[in-house]
Amino acid sequence: MTIKFIILGCGSSMGVPRADGYFGNCDPKNKMNHRSRCSALIKAYKKNILIDTSPDLRSQLLKNKVKNIDKVLYSHKHADQTHGINDLRIFYLKNKKKIEVYADTITEKYLKSNFKYCFSKTIDYPPILKLNKMPKVLNFKIKDKKISIRAIHVKHGLIDSLSFIINNKCAYASDANYIYKKDLKFFKRMKFLIIDCLRYKAHPSHFNLNQIIDLVEYLKPKKTILTNLHSDMDYKVLKKKLPRNIIPAYDGLSLII
Repeated sequence: MTIKFIILGCGSSMGVPRADGYFGNCDPKNKMNHRSRCSALIKAYKKNILIDTSPDLRSQLLKNKVKNIDKVLYSHKHADQTHGINDLRIFYLKNKKKIEVYADTITEKYLKSNFKYCFSKTIDYPPILKLNKMPKVLNFKIKDKKISIRAIHVKHGLIDSLSFIINNKCAYASDANYIYKKDLKFFKRMKFLIIDCLRYKAHPSHFNLNQIIDLVEYLKPKKTILTNLHSDMDYKVLKKKLPRNIIPAYDGLSLII
């Protein structure tokens, strides 16, 4: 049984194009530049583990023909990672079973405060999600395959965000500007490092390209995929600037872990 990691969306908080149609430096004729907000999927056999509920979740699931969601992991509380949560309702209605959701304490409070109807019974609707504290390592088995997901806090401006390492082979850090020194060892020599690279210039909450190149030199992953790409970052132009072991993400990019 293979485990796939699918990048459902690789765009920054406003997506590319923005809601007003602005593409920035990105060539609208290149489909790789059409980026929805960040979400990802771990797919193993018939099970689907979703990372974040992007505001673009519905279209992402339709595009990738995802028929079910079994678990959801949240990286952090920001709107571009959480506000597609209502699109999980259909999977509860299909299966008559609450979906297991995992988050850190800050994100848990935000979800309960802003989407209470998803977790508590209301007059009109039953709760659709079961909220759990994300452990340091989440272990479970699908068919004959063990899956281990390690959650590691990374700095994301004024808050922390969770990054996820799957089976010690694939690291996903969609929103970050610093990996704490004590945790760098967990990210070394990955098969895949999927990491935030918002733009060329420095940003207070996200890695920029020069920082990522330095980080990759230290961590030495086999392949690095850049995500959370702003409209400054045209796919073709960016790809030409990168060494062979680093590539820009695009919506729907699928990796075999």
